[in-house]
Amino acid sequence: MDKVSIDNLSVEVIIGVYDWEQQQTQPLILDLWLLTDFSAAFASDDLDDALNYADIAEHVTDLCQQSRFQLIEALADSILQMLLNRYPASRVGVRIRKPKAIAPAMAVIECERGRDELS
Repeated sequence: MDKVSIDNLSVEVIIGVYDWEQQQTQPLILDLWLLTDFSAAFASDDLDDALNYADIAEHVTDLCQQSRFQLIEALADSILQMLLNRYPASRVGVRIRKPKAIAPAMAVIECERGRDELS
């Protein structure tokens, strides 16, 4: 199995359980990975046979900016479901870092799901 990764995707979102978090955007830093098969892209050297990194980043950014979750876990589930529904990957994963959650540390969650695990 082959893997496409997008690391350090920075998005400004409204997310959190506290009132102030629902009033202003804050940064999240995302790492994404999609397990797929590169065989067709190896043979064709054509973007149509590969996963388009820019397209993935754009769709994840849009989803994050349009969402209004309290928990980064709920956002992660939404991202995983969108990736599995939109792209030909057998498994997808996301790591979300929330730099302003617990200064001076970094709050981080990591989730991975396959098609058979969609909720």
